[in-house]
Amino acid sequence: MHKDLLSIEDVTRDNINDIIKLSTIIKQKRWTLEEKPLLGKTIALIFAKSSTRTRVSFEVGIKELGGNVIYLDQAKTQLGRGETIEDTAKVLSRYVQGIVIRTYKHEDVVELAQFATIPIINALTDKYHPCQVLADLLTIYEYSEKLDGVKMTFLGDGSCNMPNSLILACKLGGIDLTITAPEEFRPSEEIMNLEIGTGSAKWEIDPIKACEGADYLYTDVWVSMGCEDEAKKRLKILAPYQLNEELMSVASDNVKILHCLPAHRGEEISAGVLDSNNSIVFEQAENRLHAQKALLFLMMAEKHVIDNLLK
Repeated sequence: MHKDLLSIEDVTRDNINDIIKLSTIIKQKRWTLEEKPLLGKTIALIFAKSSTRTRVSFEVGIKELGGNVIYLDQAKTQLGRGETIEDTAKVLSRYVQGIVIRTYKHEDVVELAQFATIPIINALTDKYHPCQVLADLLTIYEYSEKLDGVKMTFLGDGSCNMPNSLILACKLGGIDLTITAPEEFRPSEEIMNLEIGTGSAKWEIDPIKACEGADYLYTDVWVSMGCEDEAKKRLKILAPYQLNEELMSVASDNVKILHCLPAHRGEEISAGVLDSNNSIVFEQAENRLHAQKALLFLMMAEKHVIDNLLK
């Protein structure tokens, strides 16, 4: 596997298969797993954005794998006072064995990885959220027992980090993805046109047409961190793309509902859909822990330890 995880472009289909298999084993053996690949290692968490699931799942996961965690509020480090990313990368590479970073500009994470000699994991930027989509793939596999040929529809803002990451992950995993969004928030043509994997991705402006026959319906908040000043405009434009009972009714009979959370009931998703028997959002959230532990295994464990678990 690549030294860093900056986006899904850093993993292969074989890596995804290994992450799913390892995640399943780690999940089953959560309290009995003997392998501790992070024993004696310290991982720094650098966060510029507020977090619940990402911070807790990484802190718990690292500790359960035997490691230590240092949490750094980016604004309270020297990065927040003008120290260069290059200097920070070089210093932290001498202190810790890995960095998990959650920040705004994706270019900052790319630069951090360029100058660091230790693994860098992107825990969210404005462009990508690879750790979330790895958990999504694990969740889909658990319920469908496959990735290839699964039909997923993402509703809402098609131009943000989640659809960007889903496009890459679905193409690589063999999933057929439809993004339904208004013209103002259509997905990136550059990312849509990338040729990776056997899956597909397309944009459909009509939400009813996009949801027809879908196995999974996925949405995310309409007002992401940093976009609060656009809230009123976004809520008005995106209103027809709410994941609600009407749209769920045109999907497959056993459609599953995904949301990367936090959710705003009554905005991007109706309370009835989020709390329905079709919703698997909390299983999806739990899988952040297991998928990230598998990712840390692949990135930091000795090969023979990984091979032994994957037998």
